Amino acid sequence: MSDDGRRTELATFLRARRAQVDRVALGLPAGGARRAGGLRREEVAALSGVSITWYTWLEQARDVNPSRQVLDALARALRLSDPEHAYLLALAGYASPPTPATSEPQHLGSLLESLVGSPAFTLAPNWTITAWNAAYEALYPNVATIAPRDRNLLWVVYRDPFVRGLLPDWEVTSSRFLAEFRAEAGPRLGDPDFREIIERLLVASPAFRANWERHDIEGFTSRRRSFLTEVGPLDFEHHRLAPADQRDVYVVIYTAAGPSTVAGMKRLQRLRAR
Repeated sequence: MSDDGRRTELATFLRARRAQVDRVALGLPAGGARRAGGLRREEVAALSGVSITWYTWLEQARDVNPSRQVLDALARALRLSDPEHAYLLALAGYASPPTPATSEPQHLGSLLESLVGSPAFTLAPNWTITAWNAAYEALYPNVATIAPRDRNLLWVVYRDPFVRGLLPDWEVTSSRFLAEFRAEAGPRLGDPDFREIIERLLVASPAFRANWERHDIEGFTSRRRSFLTEVGPLDFEHHRLAPADQRDVYVVIYTAAGPSTVAGMKRLQRLRAR
């Protein structure tokens, strides 16, 4: 991402987070009928010990270079989560640059196929699905037939009706995925591979556009996931691994949360094999 792009993203991120701060939780009076929540610029400046002029320049994407101490103070004032704080620092150049992406994951095919009954796939940095096992194809058969350009986790979540039907909590999952993606993408949002999928989704999906404009940031955590399939609901634990020698690739694994899901996956794979 160019310096101008970083400053613009930092500015919009600060504005979005400022607008969502709970004033009451900070001991400040409610903002009135026209301003139910959020902080004013001068309030952020006062809470962080930064001059109002300096903070305004940041929100205006001026060519200024905030120190790490200033950014840390703003993170405290805006009550940023750890992933949000890290994102803010990355936009200002205080994080190590991401590892350059490789075109294909290496030596992971046998790992995926060894996970019999556990849907698993690999993700490139821009969340393109680069490889998958038979169990994942049984859960999401379109992965094998979708156009390579569209074989991206964000694209299928927001644009494939089949995936939407799989997810009983689609609204929650889709917004969380996007918050996780943004936390990881950070300084690379201007790279061609990232920009292309984002620009396409901004045009193609009103739901994506609405979530993107929120600037939510969230770190990945392992969690329970549920899917509605032809053989009934299936419950998994959602995990993600990063191979030590391929830090630009994630391996996503869904492990059965109980014996009913183990049996259900066997039925689903038999059904797909017909």
